Amino acid sequence: MAQGFRATRKGITARLEEPEKELLQKLFADVAEALAPEHPVSEDPLERLIGVSGDPSAPEDPALRRLLPDASQDPERAAEFRRYTERGLREAKIGALKQAALSLESQPVRLDPDQAQAFGRALNDVRLVLADRLGIRSAEDAERIGRYDDWSEIEDVETYMSLLYNFVSWLQETLMEALLHSLPRD
Repeated sequence: MAQGFRATRKGITARLEEPEKELLQKLFADVAEALAPEHPVSEDPLERLIGVSGDPSAPEDPALRRLLPDASQDPERAAEFRRYTERGLREAKIGALKQAALSLESQPVRLDPDQAQAFGRALNDVRLVLADRLGIRSAEDAERIGRYDDWSEIEDVETYMSLLYNFVSWLQETLMEALLHSLPRD
């Protein structure tokens, strides 16, 4: 049974069972794979060097659009912004997901402040993808999903994904609380 994150003298610490760690590593890997750039970098050598995207169109997958939203309602501005920033954003998100997966290899899971922030970003990206797949658009939707709490009652994919969403949400909440408790007191 998982014991959520808490602030300790040795860092932000959690105890997770092996199946829970494997599940999180799989979720992190799946989201990182989905974030892998779909389009090649620009043909221009300078643009390749600085990471300019060859195709500035928004992702078709709605979950990826949640992770990589348009920066403007103006389609031309959104495309231009995406062209210059999306590759770097994808790489940063993939880096955080991979770092979080590596953090799970110790028992207990112990994070320094930088690792904790990367772990929090990775959990958030997983939650956004799960929320999109579950159709969470309102407080009522979130409340409906929040009712699932018994792993022995999995009947279908939605129930399973709801339990995943709730587990990741709980873990992220304990991480954020531990980070708040680790702040210096003035």
